[in-house]
Amino acid sequence: MKTETQSKTRKSYLTGKKLSLNFSLYIAKRYLFSKSGNNAINIITIIATIGVIVGSLALFLVLSVFSGLKSFGVNFLNPTDPDIRITANKGKSFFFTDSLQQVLNETEGVIAYSKIIEERALFSYNQKEQIAYVKGVDHNYTKVVQIDSLISSGNWVDFNTNSSFIGAGIADKLSLGVLNYGESLHISVPKANKKYTINIKNMFNRVHTQAVGTFSISEELDNKYTFISLHLCQELLSYKNNQISAIDIKSNTADTASIIKNLKNKLGTDFKVLSQEELNAAFYKILNTEKLVAYLIFTLVLIIAIFNVIGSIIMMILDKKSNLKTLYNLGANIKEIKRIFVLQGFLLSLFGLFVGITIGVLAIVLQNNFQLFMITQDIPYPIELKLPNVLIVCTTIITLGYFAAKIASSSISKSLVD
Repeated sequence: MKTETQSKTRKSYLTGKKLSLNFSLYIAKRYLFSKSGNNAINIITIIATIGVIVGSLALFLVLSVFSGLKSFGVNFLNPTDPDIRITANKGKSFFFTDSLQQVLNETEGVIAYSKIIEERALFSYNQKEQIAYVKGVDHNYTKVVQIDSLISSGNWVDFNTNSSFIGAGIADKLSLGVLNYGESLHISVPKANKKYTINIKNMFNRVHTQAVGTFSISEELDNKYTFISLHLCQELLSYKNNQISAIDIKSNTADTASIIKNLKNKLGTDFKVLSQEELNAAFYKILNTEKLVAYLIFTLVLIIAIFNVIGSIIMMILDKKSNLKTLYNLGANIKEIKRIFVLQGFLLSLFGLFVGITIGVLAIVLQNNFQLFMITQDIPYPIELKLPNVLIVCTTIITLGYFAAKIASSSISKSLVD
């Protein structure tokens, strides 16, 4: 009997609470969308709404631009950086053993892999010199990264000859022409553990190559790399046939994290297994830091704009003072009256958020389809529509709007409605 009575009491309480919330919401909507007799209050409310719209729009567009810049940067990294790279934990090189090959062949999600060697070297051509990186690759390299799709002139490395595929920046500095058989490109590296001698030539290993093609990706990469065959690079560095400096892997991108985890477990502590993001940690760190700073700056601007919401609600409270007295006399308590203006502020912020996001989405669609803003004559300003950005803006605006409404409604007291 007692349990049944408690159940009825609880049900009655919940019903009353729901009716109270519906009552507060109904009044809040009336106050928000009805025109006040005081024109100044109408103007303040419009200004507050515009402030939320502009703030939401600005924050959403800034976050979307950073998402676009991240994807834009990744497009430049993809042609030269693999999904996964394996390097030695100690030293610059390691041996590609049968057990290592078995691990790669048996790891699910590994689509292709390539053995590589990378080392700083001196490039000489027709009495001109340039320091850059030589990269020895095997036949599988183009299955891992699409570097051969970025050929600006000539062809990819011919593994049957001493050919080289050179960055356009290096080629320009050396005044090197593709397939110019009159002069070879000389690549030199210091001999390991070689003591100083009078004859400097004896201190260096050197190979002669023929430039068969050039690539153009970005200024940094064009001035950094020259590709040759793995065998030729091993000869240059006096490496053994199975000695390499890294293994680049093309993986199933949906399972990259789990593939890295499996490889780390199988290979142990002798090897480092790095994702593309870890290979470019500095780039991602700078971009994420800039995005965070931009978010904080625009959130500060939003906080300033939200003060207009506080002012609008306080002015509305003073304007509706006589109505509040009537509500109080009809049985509404102070908590319910405060809830009216909390909901009003929340609805105002929600309306501004909806309009701001809608305009932002439309702007992104227009930019991506019609390229209204350009970085250069050929490159449109990158911007992307991402769900996380929408959620971040919604959370920020709703939270700030709620606290602003709470602050404004705290001015309501019993003395105000007596």
